[in-house]
Amino acid sequence: MTGFGAAALEQDGARFSVEVRSVNNRFFKSAMRLPGEFESLEADIEALIMRRLTRGSVTVTVRWTETSARTTARINVAALESYASQLRAAGAAGLTTEIRASDLLALPGVIVDDRAERLAESARPVLMKLVNEACDALLAMREREGDALRALLSDFGVQIQARLDAVRERAPQVVAGYQERLLGRLQQALKDLGASVSEADVVREVAIFAERSDIAEEIARLGGHVDQFRAIIDPANPQPAGRALDFLAQEMLREANTIASKSGDVEISRRVVEIKTAIDRIKEQAQNAE
Repeated sequence: MTGFGAAALEQDGARFSVEVRSVNNRFFKSAMRLPGEFESLEADIEALIMRRLTRGSVTVTVRWTETSARTTARINVAALESYASQLRAAGAAGLTTEIRASDLLALPGVIVDDRAERLAESARPVLMKLVNEACDALLAMREREGDALRALLSDFGVQIQARLDAVRERAPQVVAGYQERLLGRLQQALKDLGASVSEADVVREVAIFAERSDIAEEIARLGGHVDQFRAIIDPANPQPAGRALDFLAQEMLREANTIASKSGDVEISRRVVEIKTAIDRIKEQAQNAE
């Protein structure tokens, strides 16, 4: 989600520039830095940013300089004429105090400074165009970063799949190994006691162990999560991936923990540790994804 984009334009004696920066965040958060003249456009600019960017802490900075005559205030001619008319009437009534132009200009309503409103409206299309261009540049940077991130995540998926395949292959051997060890211990113990055990008892004990340590369902679910993981990071997927990856990593970790707790096999436990390490890396990198 890290990115930067900028755009600038000179028009009618004014220079406008827009910078859009984004850093990682689980949700969307924006901060606007606008000149006072453009504060009325803040909501429109934020709405545009939200349409272009779905995740991250985004800071938008707008700069503006102007040297043209549009920076001057204007004289409210109607108000000035009204004051002058009243003063002429007062003079006809015998008022002889000298009235200077500076006095007239100081009267309320004669000087109107509505530059901010007029400037904001005239600058609206320019700023919206620049914000879009800055977002284009930021998204292009994000896309380049995303390609590298996708390759890294894909490698983690390959690692998890390889370890999961090893666990799937190892699981049936665990039950067979338990049966072999159980028979060996029983035969030795019964030999010392001069007794015997029925095959049905051994089969029942092995069946209890197999049911208690069965991880086939967890393996299938984790395999399904890996397939979903591949679909999320597929370049053809147009949907934002960050939150989906974060949630999916939690579900993958849940299944891996269950496999580790149900299987007492050292080899499977080692593979699960490697799987969990890759999942943790996915969780870390998911914070960098849109």
